[in-house]
Formats: sequence, C-alpha cells, structure tokens
Amino acid sequence: MACFQRTVTVRTSVHNEVLDITEEVKNVVAASSITAGVCAVYTPHATAAITINENDDPNIGVDFLSALRKLIIEHDGWLHDRVDDNAAAHIKSALIGPSESIPVSGGRLVLGTWQNVFLCEFDGPRAERRVVITVVG
Repeated sequence: MACFQRTVTVRTSVHNEVLDITEEVKNVVAASSITAGVCAVYTPHATAAITINENDDPNIGVDFLSALRKLIIEHDGWLHDRVDDNAAAHIKSALIGPSESIPVSGGRLVLGTWQNVFLCEFDGPRAERRVVITVVG
C-alpha cells in the first residue's frame, strides 16, 4: 500500500470565510500517482474546518456562514472569550470538523458533479492556514 502526503498553505482574508481548495487537493492526488484509494484532507487548527459542499453557486458559502452565525453567536457570554476572544470560532470548527475523506478512483477525486472541497476560516484573517493532504492506496 502506498502513502503520499503534502501540506499546502492557504492565506485567509476575513474573519469568517469559505475558501475552495479543490485544485490544491487535486494537484496532490495527481502528484501521488495513486490510482485507487482514499484522500484525507485535514487542517490542524482549532478554529478552522474542512467541508465538502456545492461549487456552482458562491451564495452557498455565504448562506453557510450566515447559518453558522445564527447558530453560534459571537461573544454570547462564552467562557473561552475571556482567554482569547474566539470561542465561537472553536465551536464552529468543532461542529464542522477538521477533515474530510474522499475516495480516489482512476487517479482522481470521486466528488459529485456539484461538490468541491473547502477550508472554512472562523478566526481570520490568517497569514497561514495549513492543510495536510494524505493519499493512501
């Protein structure tokens, strides 16, 4: 069984943001030369997340962030805000999760027609967010 891993970095520009990282993930899968297996996409940050969602309408990302803002209100008496004022970001990250696993077939990601891979920033802007991409097959 082969294993290939790369870490890519992403710069975020606003406090809450959804960034399409599909091309970066596809490039790592292509570089791996693995034709069948699984690709794990993981961010090692407590205030960021990885998700898969629609790629055609940019309003999906806007709606996604709007829904999270309504569910997890910033500075709503969270105890962790006393430490570094970002409790809502930690809660959003925990709910969405730090990783996604995507099948690889024919050397390509098996994503639906309208699916892409996104890094979710909940505590930006950040000069560097790391995404670890591991392909096993």
